[in-house]
Amino acid sequence: MTARQVTLSLIKSAHPLPTAAVTVLTVGLVVGAGGAWVDGLVVVFAVFAGQLVIGWSNDLIDTERDRAVGRADKPLAQGDVGVRSVRVASIVAAAVTVITSLLASLPAAALHLSLGVGSGLAYNFWLKRTAWSWLPYALAFGVLPAVAWLGMGAGMPPYWMMIVGALLGVGAHLLNVLPDLADDEAMGVRGLPHRIGEARTRLLAALLLFEGSVIVVFAPPALPVMWSAAVLLASAVLAVIAWKGSGKTPFVAAIALAVLNVIMLIIRG
Repeated sequence: MTARQVTLSLIKSAHPLPTAAVTVLTVGLVVGAGGAWVDGLVVVFAVFAGQLVIGWSNDLIDTERDRAVGRADKPLAQGDVGVRSVRVASIVAAAVTVITSLLASLPAAALHLSLGVGSGLAYNFWLKRTAWSWLPYALAFGVLPAVAWLGMGAGMPPYWMMIVGALLGVGAHLLNVLPDLADDEAMGVRGLPHRIGEARTRLLAALLLFEGSVIVVFAPPALPVMWSAAVLLASAVLAVIAWKGSGKTPFVAAIALAVLNVIMLIIRG
């Protein structure tokens, strides 16, 4: 196997879509917080490396389950990359996560390592199989604005910003697992979406995502009426897509909603 093939398989094993989405959201948050671009790069790299750790550890833990259900989209399960390669990559990423988080600031590092990366690992190792599967997403996404602002030396962000992050995180979790509900059930993985069923999961996710947009629009200082109407209309359309879409479309709609909200945060800042 060539180095290029191994690299591509490692990228695919890192859950590239969620990793890229969270990294882009972090870029938006550090821009909104203001400050030196060097500080922003450090924060973004810290979050990016943390997402790599979460993604790779997820595939390492789920390798046998993925093989049992024939997951063709999982390089580890298909033998396209070795366990040792992914394990080494995750260790390197973990070291980078710790170093860059500490370089950002001690408060940012404490929140990112404990509630950001720590929550993701808790989900991978245990909570994904329980009714509390939503909690790591609420904590990790909820604390992300604080990590960005503290890392930029801007202090704590407005409390409502973290509430919006938590709502978006839970909504994204609910939609992200939809394509894998049957495979998860077959292997005994029963998080919140599995327990409430697909129809309720879709509706709950759409409501949470739209609620986040409502908070962004009406949190003080409120946006101008025209802006408010445009954002709410776009959010409603994306929420409906998240509710009625199939495959990965609902999760992509959730990411689009999150990006829209971050753009509005930057504009307001």
